[in-house]
Amino acid sequence: MEKETKQKKQPRKKQDKKTEEGKSKSKGKQSTTPEQEVGEKDVAGAEAKAKKEKPKAEELETPKEDTPKAEAQAPPAEQAAQVAPEAEARQKRRERVLWGILHIYSSKNNTILHVTDMTGSETISVKSGGMVVKAQREEASPYAAMQAALRISDEIKEKGFTGVHIKVRAPGGHNGPRYPGKGAQAAIRAISRSGVAIGRIEDVTPLPYGGCRPKGGKRGRRV
Repeated sequence: MEKETKQKKQPRKKQDKKTEEGKSKSKGKQSTTPEQEVGEKDVAGAEAKAKKEKPKAEELETPKEDTPKAEAQAPPAEQAAQVAPEAEARQKRRERVLWGILHIYSSKNNTILHVTDMTGSETISVKSGGMVVKAQREEASPYAAMQAALRISDEIKEKGFTGVHIKVRAPGGHNGPRYPGKGAQAAIRAISRSGVAIGRIEDVTPLPYGGCRPKGGKRGRRV
């Protein structure tokens, strides 16, 4: 009888152990209530937000050092100070250029270059093809006009003139041809290559409005 009671009691002990372990586990799980778990989650979220907001606050407190932007956004006084020397330099360049008028008379017989001031009343220099070549038949040649233009450019440079406005004239009128001779184009090219600034180029050939009857007769000139 005693053996049977021992065998029956042993499984009861095992059951007691299992129940005790289950109770201890349940106690461990129930140690944190659902309200406490929610409170812990809120605390964790608040800490994460604080960590994210801290660098933002630090960025606001410490201004960024962007040297190129700071230089670009200069105050108006400094910008005006920078622009002032540029404007003065431009004015000096404009003042340095002293303009004159180059009158070119080109016909089939000669090329005459005459430089005056802007009013046209004062003569600065006069050169012609006849002053360069010896032969009379070469006075109207492009070579003579080019050499005369180079001489006149050197002379006006010495007198301080650095730019000219060109007025080209052919004989024109009621009897003369209305187109300039060969020397006009050669003189303009020589002046441009000599370093003298060229402003405007005009054709001032006189045109007849009525006036005298041109020579040649009723049926024109017989060739």
